[in-house]
Formats: sequence, structure tokens, C-alpha cells
Amino acid sequence: MSHGSPAFCQGTIKSPEPLPSFNMYEIPEYFRPLGSTGLSCHPLGFGCYRVEEGNLEHEAALRLYLDRGGNLIDTSANYTNGLSEILVGKVVRDYRREQVIVVTKAGYIQGQNMELARSRTFPEVVPYGAGIWHCIHPEFLETQIELSRERLQLDGVDVFLLHNPEYFLNHQSHHKAIDASDHEEFYRRIREAFRFLEEKVREGQIHWYGISSNNYGLPLIDPTMMSVSRCLGEAEALSPDHHFRVVQLPLNLAESGGALEPSNDGRTVLRFCQQQGLAVLANRPLNAFLNGRLIRLADFAPSGFKPPGKKELLELLEPLQQHERKLADKAQAISKDGRSAGLAQMLEQMVPQARSLEHWDLLMGRYVIPPLKRWIADSSQKNSNNVVWQQWLDKFFHLINANFEAVERYIQSQQQPVSDRIRQHLLDSGYPPTSHSLSQIAMGILLNLNELSCVLTGMRRPSYVSDTLESICTPRVDALKAFELFKSFS
Repeated sequence: MSHGSPAFCQGTIKSPEPLPSFNMYEIPEYFRPLGSTGLSCHPLGFGCYRVEEGNLEHEAALRLYLDRGGNLIDTSANYTNGLSEILVGKVVRDYRREQVIVVTKAGYIQGQNMELARSRTFPEVVPYGAGIWHCIHPEFLETQIELSRERLQLDGVDVFLLHNPEYFLNHQSHHKAIDASDHEEFYRRIREAFRFLEEKVREGQIHWYGISSNNYGLPLIDPTMMSVSRCLGEAEALSPDHHFRVVQLPLNLAESGGALEPSNDGRTVLRFCQQQGLAVLANRPLNAFLNGRLIRLADFAPSGFKPPGKKELLELLEPLQQHERKLADKAQAISKDGRSAGLAQMLEQMVPQARSLEHWDLLMGRYVIPPLKRWIADSSQKNSNNVVWQQWLDKFFHLINANFEAVERYIQSQQQPVSDRIRQHLLDSGYPPTSHSLSQIAMGILLNLNELSCVLTGMRRPSYVSDTLESICTPRVDALKAFELFKSFS
């Protein structure tokens, strides 16, 4: 297909220029209805995964998003172990309450919630794996709503979502072939959670509720597929005036099931929800699973850029390594795991193993952060009155923060050749030539789906906010055609 083919290109998305500050009560014309809730939202929402209180850059990014006219914030009780909600609460209190829509979620038992679950017994816990359980039983949800409202500093949460309740089905599938009895039990749990959430609506603690699921877009033949139609049926069975109004699912170029799979009474998730007055929030617009591998739909360097190698990695780690040598000269060598190996040496060995930024986060959480915290705590206790140690540690903190950010950029830059291939594939398929970034193109394609209420994007840095908001000005294309054509990419 040639560039600009009519089957793909349809013009240009129009939006106000520049994007106005949201210092008004009237709803901007480019906002979209949040289903039948009566609320309206910016088509691009601020995703708070990996966002936390105490990080000034995260706070600056969130404030910039709101100042640029954004109004929908999506967070969760388990994001950064509650620190994400705390930051949202801190920032939102500085804006008119009616100007911001706050969405939060619950269901995961990790971190603080794991401590809570071990201190008391909640019914119907799904012991999915080491360090990760799941629960949507009313007794657990009661604690989550209370904690979320406290962290968010809100009397009432605008939208409260059950967070990936399909963990029950996924867990069952690991141990047996899923049958009708598993589905009956699963939707019974959904129904009882909805019954409880209706009580919370009546009490004013939440205003609307729904479900965020990674399995909404799966094909019918997958036994772990979640049906929006059946979830709606459970809500309608409770009351014709139910408050189940929002669903959330992954949607991107590689994971387009929500827009293409006719899994809800012969209709796609998007079409079914539009007809039933349900809002649809799309998450992971840039983090796509393709052939079992996670790829980032974004640019990390100029097109044709040669990824950095071992030499560049050693150069960025050199300041940290020199600083660690100073401590080794004055006291004992740093040891994170019982061996005389510094953090710089650990990073040198582990960074090349990272397949993606998400994989690096897992490696950090398992092999780097825990031993590093133990070593710092032990050494600080031994050197509590040592001024030299404290001075060294202060600079060490500064260096490791800088190094972790540099390592992230290093890992991301390894994917630029893949990003170049994705862009070329889109161009070869008929996407019009454009100077927009790959991330703007990927988000812009989603914005062409009229059934979609909001695209949720991680915007941890002010530069990410600016990049994201520019995607509203990308060329207008046939999004469904784009999804179909991308299936040939490998």
C-alpha cells in the first residue's frame, strides 16, 4: 500500500491550539463523555503506574498535565505501594474538585496489603504466586476503599474499579481445565463485589464503579476471557439503577482485541460498551506484548541511531564505581550479597541481561533494591556517629539516582532499531509521513476510536506530558484498519 492510502489515511485530528488551561467550568469541546456517568473527560488520561509521592519530577508532571487541560487521573492502591495515591491526593487538593476525575482500583495483595492480609484472614483470597495474592471479597474491598480515600484525601472517589479480577480464572487455569463451574463461581464473586460497591455508592464513598481487566479483549475461545456483557448482566440483576459504568482494558497496535474481537454477544468490547453507555479506558497504549515479548511503542533516539554497547555502559557507571572505591579505601568494601562487589559491578553484570525496561524493573526489584537496602541499613547502624560515612552516603544516594535514570535510558535505547522497524511498517502500510514521534502516532491511532472514552498513558516526566498531549494533533486514520495491518508485523 502506498503512503496516504485512502484505506488508512482520513485527514487530521482537530484540536484547540494551544491546549487551554482548565481554569473554567464549561466542558471543552474536544472532551469525551465518560459513558453515561454524566462526566466528561480529556481523551488522554494521566496513568499513575510507577508514580510516587516524594518524586518532584512526578509531581511536576501531574501538575503540568492538569494545567494543560487534562482532567482524568488513573491510579491504584497497589501502585508504588500506595505512594501513587498519596501523590494524587496531594496534587488534586490544589485544583477545583469538580475539575478532576479520579479513578482508582483495588484487588491486588502486595506490599502493605500483604502485611494486612497476613494479619487478618480475608475470605476468597487467590494465592496466585509468591508475594502476589488477589481478592475482591467485600471484606477486603472495605479496607481498600477506606485506605484509598484516606490517601487520596477524598470523601468520595469518582470511579472505583476492581483491578484484574481475572486472577481467579488465570489461577484456576494453571491447575486444571476451566469449566462452567469456574465461570459460575467467578461471576458470583463479581456479583457480590458489585452488591457491596452499590452500598458504597449509597454511602457516598464512591460514585461509579467498574472493572479493569487484561482479559476483556481475549477471543471467545480463551477460557480466561472476561465478558463485559456478563459483568453488565450481574449489575443489572442487582438493580436497574446500578452504577457499573466503566471498564478498562489494554489496547494498542499489537493488542487490539478490544476493538476487533466480537466477544460480547457478537460485538466487540468497544461497540458493546458504546451501545450500553459504558465508558472505556484504554491502558498500556505504548507497552505492547508482541509474540510473547514486551515492546515499547516509542522513540528513544534518532532514527538509525546505533545502540550503545559495553563501552558506553562502563562510562556511565564510572562515577559510581569511583565513589565506591573511596569507601573501600577508608573502610571495608561494599558488599550487597556477602561478596566484595559494589553496586556498579552489579549493574555492569545485570544491565545487559535486561530485555526491556519492564524486565529491568523486575530485576531491580528482585536482585538490586532489597540487598542494597539491607546493606545501607546495616552500614548506617554500624556508622551511626561517623560523619565521613554520612557524607559518603549522601553523595552515594545522588549518584545511584542518576545512575538508575541513565541505565533506564541505556536499556530503552537498545530498542530503537525495533522502533524504526515499527515506524517503517506503518509507513509501508499507508500511514501518512509525519514528524510526530512513534509514541504520538501509536496514541493518535487510538484517539481515532470514537467509542473510546480515554487513553491512559504513563506521564512520569513533564517531557512525557508534552509528548502525549501532542498526539491529539496526529493525522486522522482508520484505526481498525491500522490494527488489522499491524498483525503482519513481526
